[in-house]
Amino acid sequence: MTRIETVMSGMLWEEKREKRALCPVECFDEPQRPDIAARRVRRIKTLARSADCQILPVSGCTPSLPAPLFASISTPSLIGPDPNDQPGTERCAKMRRSVLLCKSLGGYLMSKPLTLASLLLLTSALVAPAAIAQTDTPAPAAPADQANTVLAMAEPTDQAGEQGEQVDVSIPGGGIVVVGRYNKNIERSAPQVVNVLSSADIKRTGEGDIAGSLQRVTGLSVVGNGYVYVRGLGDRYSLALLNGSPLPSPEPLKRVVPLDIFPTSVIASTLVQKSFSANFPGEFGGGVINLTTKAIPTESYLEIGGGVSGNTETTGQLGYTYYGSRTDWTGFDDGSRDVPPLLAQAFKNGTDFSTTATSDLQAIAMQFNNARTSLLQKNDNIPVNWSASINGGTSVDVGDGRLGIIATASFANKWRTRDALQQASIDLTQPTGKSFQRVTTDNQVTVNGLLGFGLELGEQKIRWTNLYIRDTLKRGALALGQNDGNLLGADYLQQSTAWYERQLIDTQFVGEFKLGGVSLDLRGTYANSQREAPYEREFEYIRTNRDLTIDPVGDRFINALNRQRGDASVTFSDLNEDLWFGSADLSYALIPDVVTATVGYAYTDTARTSSRHELHFNGTNLPISVQQERPDYLLSDATIQLFNITLLDFTGNYPTFDATLRVHAGYGQVQAQVTPEVSINAGVRYESGKQTVTGIDVYNTGVIPVTGIDNNYWLPAATITWQAASDMQVRLSGSKTIARPQFRELIAQPYTDTESNRDYRGNPYLIDSELWNADVRFEWYIDRDQRLSAAAFYKKIDKPIETYTTINDKFDVNTSFANAPEATLYGFELEAQKYIGLSNWSDAPFFASRRLVLIGNYTYTQSEIKVGAGDTTLPYTYNPATGSPSLASDYFLNGEPMTGQSDHLVNFQIGLEDTDSLSQQTLLLTYASERVTSRGPNLEPDIKEQPGLSLDFVARQGIKLGGVNAELKLEARNITGRKYKEFQELGSAKVYYNLYDIGRSFAASVNVKF
Repeated sequence: MTRIETVMSGMLWEEKREKRALCPVECFDEPQRPDIAARRVRRIKTLARSADCQILPVSGCTPSLPAPLFASISTPSLIGPDPNDQPGTERCAKMRRSVLLCKSLGGYLMSKPLTLASLLLLTSALVAPAAIAQTDTPAPAAPADQANTVLAMAEPTDQAGEQGEQVDVSIPGGGIVVVGRYNKNIERSAPQVVNVLSSADIKRTGEGDIAGSLQRVTGLSVVGNGYVYVRGLGDRYSLALLNGSPLPSPEPLKRVVPLDIFPTSVIASTLVQKSFSANFPGEFGGGVINLTTKAIPTESYLEIGGGVSGNTETTGQLGYTYYGSRTDWTGFDDGSRDVPPLLAQAFKNGTDFSTTATSDLQAIAMQFNNARTSLLQKNDNIPVNWSASINGGTSVDVGDGRLGIIATASFANKWRTRDALQQASIDLTQPTGKSFQRVTTDNQVTVNGLLGFGLELGEQKIRWTNLYIRDTLKRGALALGQNDGNLLGADYLQQSTAWYERQLIDTQFVGEFKLGGVSLDLRGTYANSQREAPYEREFEYIRTNRDLTIDPVGDRFINALNRQRGDASVTFSDLNEDLWFGSADLSYALIPDVVTATVGYAYTDTARTSSRHELHFNGTNLPISVQQERPDYLLSDATIQLFNITLLDFTGNYPTFDATLRVHAGYGQVQAQVTPEVSINAGVRYESGKQTVTGIDVYNTGVIPVTGIDNNYWLPAATITWQAASDMQVRLSGSKTIARPQFRELIAQPYTDTESNRDYRGNPYLIDSELWNADVRFEWYIDRDQRLSAAAFYKKIDKPIETYTTINDKFDVNTSFANAPEATLYGFELEAQKYIGLSNWSDAPFFASRRLVLIGNYTYTQSEIKVGAGDTTLPYTYNPATGSPSLASDYFLNGEPMTGQSDHLVNFQIGLEDTDSLSQQTLLLTYASERVTSRGPNLEPDIKEQPGLSLDFVARQGIKLGGVNAELKLEARNITGRKYKEFQELGSAKVYYNLYDIGRSFAASVNVKF
């Protein structure tokens, strides 16, 4: 089999000639379809601009490219096809070819490293290098039959692994799109320490959401519901952006958006930048995660997909649910859960329930939607999960430009059941004081849509993206257990039903304009996130198990609605957050191809309103027959009226709060090629941030709690890149960044997290954390898309925000936040990616085009909280009028690790894939060692979780369905059957805060491409 040795980007590799060439020539049948010919010529010009290349005419059907031609290329001008090469001429009657020749610098073939091809960086934006031969002597002329392979360029074809695909990255201070065609190693081209997940990488993992895909990235782990931890730092230290713009969060406890709400179908690439650069916001402790949505399609397409899945712990098994409303399956309530009119009016007026007439309270209670929201139902056969999606795009010519449209929509209905052991203990040397077995069934419905428009007019590029995400969770749970902090020896039966709506609407404008030697980058965003949790119902029935002579109903579960022998509550929560963002970045080449300077300004205005009202039903001396009634009868209109059941408000004085964060930021940054081997990216960012959380005085107490943090920061950053060899480079970076408290953390308002079954309370005395960061990374680019890297990192954190836990004598677990005095974090990362061709293994056709894929990474991290003898902290219980600061040693132990940090993270992928067609089979292994979730109560051992080892298998196969191309995907998740474990441990004693089987999951889906 004939092979061609190609010299490019300082690397050598071999391409099969009969396979799609690295840069295949664009050929078309112009005499028959002049419209297609014109469109393709325009497309070639667009590609040439994005790759910084020229279009030169080639006479005849076979290009002849003498070596001196290279020396004549010195400007980025575009030259159209030869005007003498007219359609119908005998010389080229069937085809006409245009060749894109990569521009050399200074009028000669480049003898400098590839980094010189990236000197026109606008800031730390990633620039895709052109395919430039890097030798010290001019290359010989390519033979006529090889010229197409070596020098020509056209659209990539759709092949397995999407090799040679376009990689979109949209970030602040840079171009809209970064295109990596010749060298897809964007990690190499960037002046910072980055990892990039292209759509091919995302597809290989088979994950349905971005959070799942990100857990495969070096140094990243996913905790809880889609929150990404970077290098052991919690989500508060990570920054999530969409197309370079910030996002609001629909979560009460977070200001960081959970990434599990982003389906992979709308994302073109995911960039993780771990070293700070001044063009990014200063809240950059662990790193930034930038999601880039799909933009202008190169050609029209339509894809329709669907799939089913199941889980061994859920599908076909016992679970609990409730009716709710007739439209629950869509993720949209039909209005049944709207706040009742009388209650809504009471909330609006700030009604004090303690002074409200009994008849008025009963009128409110009787308006509740009762049976449909409170009656838990047993389901012995939880249904399978299913999903459907459609996405398409097209582009049309607009003068000399191109207008692209992309639209996607998806729907998924999933079920999950967890049978969890949940315990708590005040003293680990004593028996567990609280222990429950809780079965929880979640029905999650997600609806997503994206509509994007892109316009390219010469060098000017505009993108308008509109994203809609709705994630609804319908939950039913039943628990049975004991709590020695209440009635010793009694059994407690707890039932809960809930409905959580999360919604994100985001519209963004991005414009990149080139005006002579000046580049202007503009961004504007409006985003709204909402979370509604109406009708969170909780019921508790108690069986004392006492002798019947002492307690006549000691063998029965009863609910007296008095908080001693039973309870019932209903909670209404609402969150609305608006975010406005605007930025402008201006770049100018001070010395062309050597020094580029960038200045920029960004403004962010985030405003959140959050409310939570918790109401308990109150009964007095209810008859035993009433106490034994099921929940819907117990709270029926007749029962409320006959037995004078009223309402108590357990919300607290400030059920509603407003929060704002306004940030003005300006920065300056320089990208310079100091020597042919050394480049530097350095800048400083000035950031002025004002954050306030204000409790709304709903009950007219005359006291309005206001928490404010108003700080200004200078945040320097610098990265030096040394090209040690043509295929090796070393990066060294240092920076200062910050981390701010999240909104709800700044107000002492109680909040119950139903996922962990834990109560949270904020702390108005929290302050910003400051971080000093250092990184060094060695990178060896062995071959195309093949690399080996090793990195070390160090962070010193002043006043890190840590969670701590308290437990009262009733074993109620409460989590709050406080600033620890200081912490350090350090570690190293190893990453390798290798492809091994199998054509030499056997003469069988099966191996001819197949290769083995090996991708692995390992991260070792250590962190340490430092607490001195005289160090103090301010917990939420601190009263400045009467108290003094608490000793930090009362809350944090010196030398303990930070919350969320695992010592070891391992990811490994081994796969088999066809390079000529879509056929992939991949095993994915993920391991994370145990990590702290919260400081232990009363200086007891920390509460930890043990993520453990997970093994997944994903197979993708291209097939034909009725003559139409389609993709079949099969998945097996958690093959090893790992469990989720969250626990405290002291010697042989172990208390499980959460312990349950995750189950093994299996899925099958089909995606048809038209």
